[in-house]
Amino acid sequence: MCFVLEDPVLQCDEHLWQSVGFCSPVCVEVPSETEAVQGTHMKLLCISCMKREEVTATTLVEWFYRPEGGRDELIYEYRRTYHEFPSRFSGRLQWNGSKDMQDVSITVLNVTLNDSGIYTCNVTREFEFEIHRPLFRSSRLIHLTVVEEAGDDFTSVISEIMMYILLVFLTLWLLIEMVYCYRKVSKAEEATQENATDYLAIPSENKENCSVPVEE
Repeated sequence: MCFVLEDPVLQCDEHLWQSVGFCSPVCVEVPSETEAVQGTHMKLLCISCMKREEVTATTLVEWFYRPEGGRDELIYEYRRTYHEFPSRFSGRLQWNGSKDMQDVSITVLNVTLNDSGIYTCNVTREFEFEIHRPLFRSSRLIHLTVVEEAGDDFTSVISEIMMYILLVFLTLWLLIEMVYCYRKVSKAEEATQENATDYLAIPSENKENCSVPVEE
């Protein structure tokens, strides 16, 4: 038997299945992005995981849209086939889900500022067991905000600030090292010049006496 573990994302490991009796597809119900940039395509993510033994089921997916201060409006539906309802999104909605109906996402094409609002993803499953046909319902809310231009991510801003601070620190450290080395070389040159001047100032007869005697 193959079990779906409700952790990461949709793959089967044949070796793992043979060794311990488990396999992945694994499914994770991750939240959708909530900010879109005007003129881009926005995927409204809706994932509804189900166990392997529950795969035999009839699935109904309904997408609703509610503007600020308005009412829910049915804009898209999957009931054995895909159907887009007349709305402000006409011609701009596209199915972006998976064949096993665990990912039931849609994509809004060419997002406009007027597309901001609350999107609701309703999933209804009727499981086909021998004795009974239970229903399972789940719902996801996505509060979407559409902006004119993409804003800087807070993490990236902090990273850039830290990079500039590090760059300034390294530059100062390099300058300090250069000044230190320059002073050290200058002092060495001054000491050499002083020794040379003192040597030249010694009378010639005294220079001969400065020679180190060689022992035989």
